[in-house]
Amino acid sequence: MSPPTAPALAQPATTAFPVETLRRQFPAVIGAEPFAFFDNAAGAQLPQNVLNAVNRHLLDHNVQRGGRYAKSLEVDRMLAEARLKVAAFLNAYDPDEVCFGMNATSFMRMVGQALGQTLRPARSEIVVTDLDHDANIATWQALQAMGARIVWWRMREDGRLHVEDLLPLLSERTRLVACTVVSHALGSLVDVAAVGRAAHAVGAEVFLDSVHYGPHAPIDVQAWGCDYLVCSGYKIFGPHMGFLWGRFDKLAALPVVRSEFIPDVAPHKLETGTFIFENVAGMSAVVDYLAELGGTLSGGATSTLRDRIVQGLDGIRSYEQVLSERMLVALNEAGATIYGVGDPRLAHQRVPTFCFNLAHMHPAEVVEKAAAVGLGIRDGHMYAPRLMERLGLSMDRGAVRASPVHYNTLAEVERFAEFLRSVA
Repeated sequence: MSPPTAPALAQPATTAFPVETLRRQFPAVIGAEPFAFFDNAAGAQLPQNVLNAVNRHLLDHNVQRGGRYAKSLEVDRMLAEARLKVAAFLNAYDPDEVCFGMNATSFMRMVGQALGQTLRPARSEIVVTDLDHDANIATWQALQAMGARIVWWRMREDGRLHVEDLLPLLSERTRLVACTVVSHALGSLVDVAAVGRAAHAVGAEVFLDSVHYGPHAPIDVQAWGCDYLVCSGYKIFGPHMGFLWGRFDKLAALPVVRSEFIPDVAPHKLETGTFIFENVAGMSAVVDYLAELGGTLSGGATSTLRDRIVQGLDGIRSYEQVLSERMLVALNEAGATIYGVGDPRLAHQRVPTFCFNLAHMHPAEVVEKAAAVGLGIRDGHMYAPRLMERLGLSMDRGAVRASPVHYNTLAEVERFAEFLRSVA
């Protein structure tokens, strides 16, 4: 699926992006040098301000919310502030559309089971894709017992979902389109704004998995026109936690299980049990980190929190496109089979997450040899059995995945290129 070897690109200017300054904010990254974290698609490292926020909560306010004493009131205040910040991160219409919980998959299951109760024979089709993480497929397949009919939106041979292939699948029978914003395995971006327009044109709803997109570029639920979206903190330089966004009226209508004392309104009706408050404090600090980066990149010209978040993530997106170009040059020069967008000139169609194989080596052997020279990459099926089948790969073999992010450097990419040359 890789194109012919592309010519090396001219060295782009990256001095405007302060990667070395940012790296120093990540103790794990600096402390592990010369080891290079190239497995960020499985979870990113945390900046110091996020670690401080988690520790501060545990040291100073590790109590239950809803009490009348100062420490409990501080938990309430922190949660309200975190909701405001994550709402800005998502460009939500209302902070009460943001629900905190354990992880994205749990929210997928909750929304899925609730939507399953609303299925009617005349509108029972759910569109899923073979590009997605299995969590965003199995959730909807489970609703077949409740009357759902699964319709497959297939990835093309270029490793991308094309909206023109979705259009013939949509009709007045479509209840929901569930898809990713970017592939967690191949790094391929999806035009989710076009998905939203197409689905709404036939009266269907849209559920987006944005877990892998969050660390790479600005999320914008308003511009995308989606109805539900899930995300996780652990890929966005935060702790393990998840959050759900939904249009307020949609969340209000969901028939979810709740205790009698829980108000039947969002976000409370969807925040099952006591979630991990210190990790929400950490996610709140992630937004501070991104906003501070945006302020730095704009020279203080941006005013609102949302503006600073977008500026920061736009800067990350631009810098990571340079990383993507360099990674693709290295993979092509090594003769790797690249699954998905493989031409460095098309790096804007992806994020820097790469699945590949080397013809003469088992993926596990590639990863073990990389580990021996201080490169952390991953092999396996990437929790995507349908994708592996489409790629002609067995679940027990899979592929190699390398996934740098904005705290990785061009020097580390060159080390990766040197490693590929040594084993190719």
